[in-house]
Amino acid sequence: MGDNLHVPHEETKGIVEDTVDGRLDVYIWDMDETLILLKSLLNGMYAEAFNGLKDAQKGVEIGKMWEKHILDLCDSHFFYEQGLHNFFDQETMKLWDELYDVTDKYTDGWLSSARAFLEQCSSGKKDATSSVAPAVGVLDSPDSNYQQVNVLVTSGSLIPSLVKCLLFRLDGIITHGNVYSSWEVGKVQCFQWIKERFSCSNVRFCVIGDGWEECEAAQAMRWPFVKIDLRPGSSHRFPGLTLRTVGYYFSVVYGSPDAEDDKD
Repeated sequence: MGDNLHVPHEETKGIVEDTVDGRLDVYIWDMDETLILLKSLLNGMYAEAFNGLKDAQKGVEIGKMWEKHILDLCDSHFFYEQGLHNFFDQETMKLWDELYDVTDKYTDGWLSSARAFLEQCSSGKKDATSSVAPAVGVLDSPDSNYQQVNVLVTSGSLIPSLVKCLLFRLDGIITHGNVYSSWEVGKVQCFQWIKERFSCSNVRFCVIGDGWEECEAAQAMRWPFVKIDLRPGSSHRFPGLTLRTVGYYFSVVYGSPDAEDDKD
């Protein structure tokens, strides 16, 4: 499969078998400028969207610090499955934590909000402390035969992408086997692999990202595409995006599951 990692067949098979009589929603995420911000910090586009209200130079400095840490970690140590805490001292971990917090503050909570949204997609449950509503057909009952999976398809090369997952605290939500790199093969090919993996009658796919490549790939697969928007006030950014909004995109392509249940 080129430069990508994939979940062991047994794990995928278990997910599909568990949803034979239920439903599986697969959320396919872009990484850069979607779940994390890096390029837009480095080139000033993030600050530019705020029309002078953000210090562009501070954003560039934050981006350069992330870039340095990513490169250093790629060159020195990389053990995705075992995590960072097993290999680095408390001082280094504190430095990374502080940079994460500084970045999250500068971006008005983009990182922590995106991470929280990933967790909501995994559970299908709304956050009781927020206004996020469940997507169409999402069941809160722990007994319901309904599953969700987060998959990451990044255009970057694999190792730096996995390092970003670790540093930006995504590794606890997206397993290493659910990270794909489209660097060599393109996103359409990655999407086709994902469709083959999660092949069951009641599966729904939704792509979330900011770029033209994942948009065109989603169109080719006839999957809904949610375009992330950096501009403040948008409902398609973090914080801002909700499961209710994503549910609308699901229903446009797949129809309302509740309507199908009524027919039965």
